[in-house]
Amino acid sequence: MGLAEQYLLPFLNNHWIEVVASCILIYFANLFLERKGTNSSKVPVNEAMTNKSLPSRSRGTQNVIKKGGVGDDDEEEEEASNLVEPLWPDDLQHVPYPHIKLAPEESLRRSNEFYELMNKRRSVRFFSSDPVPREVIDNLIRTAGTAPSGAHTEPWTFVAVGDQEIKKEIRAIVEAEEEINYSKRMGSQWVNDLKGLRTTWVKEYLTEAAWIILVFKQTYGILPDGRKRNHYYHEISTALAGGILLSAIQNAGLVTLTSTPLNCGPQLRTLLNRSSNEKMMLLLPVGYPRHDATVPDLKRKPLDEIMAVV
Repeated sequence: MGLAEQYLLPFLNNHWIEVVASCILIYFANLFLERKGTNSSKVPVNEAMTNKSLPSRSRGTQNVIKKGGVGDDDEEEEEASNLVEPLWPDDLQHVPYPHIKLAPEESLRRSNEFYELMNKRRSVRFFSSDPVPREVIDNLIRTAGTAPSGAHTEPWTFVAVGDQEIKKEIRAIVEAEEEINYSKRMGSQWVNDLKGLRTTWVKEYLTEAAWIILVFKQTYGILPDGRKRNHYYHEISTALAGGILLSAIQNAGLVTLTSTPLNCGPQLRTLLNRSSNEKMMLLLPVGYPRHDATVPDLKRKPLDEIMAVV
């Protein structure tokens, strides 16, 4: 007796209904897939080219986000009807750049003078109560606002606090969190690394300095209709603005220190009535140094340790 007679025929005799049903399902599944493929091939050429030119993650999400920042893994795709207008028109005018070329000797002189000025910059924790004119603070922030940003979205907000009562509230929030940071969150290695610098959770400078400038990054923009606009590279853009702000403070003959207190951002945002799309990056006390101010005797790395030429 052959294998077909021994095994196949008895199987078909007992399960012929299941076999026929499976064949019918396979037939209709193939028919459905063929029709779907035919329909997808009818996409207009211009639409196909547009979609092909975009990464799959970005199709349908240009200029708009639901949460977080650009490139978030949990970002959901938007329908085309939810797209916002492009940030800049296609026919945006481009104008000549007004550049005056300096002689190499002048460039060298200016670069050296600026280095000498910035090399005197130090983080100062002892401030005098001498007032700083509001107009000076305005110019510092104007200068910070010249920083480059992704697609020129300018994703930053600078909050200048001169009111003494608000400065007291800021200090209370910061010191409460910093005490926890130093005792629990930061860990022994971090705390030990700071001992020689004599930094503690007590922040007298927050009520001594004439001004406090808080730098917030805008993780996205909010349109008048409530939709969100992408702010590309909002963190690095705001960091660049912060660096320019430090240079402007030094150039104005003032001092500051870069403070980034852990776990204080949400409370300070609420205190200062800032929008939910703003996240604090820097807290800078700004003013004149106290007459007896001291700084750690530190040296900066030499050029050959921070620069590589290829």
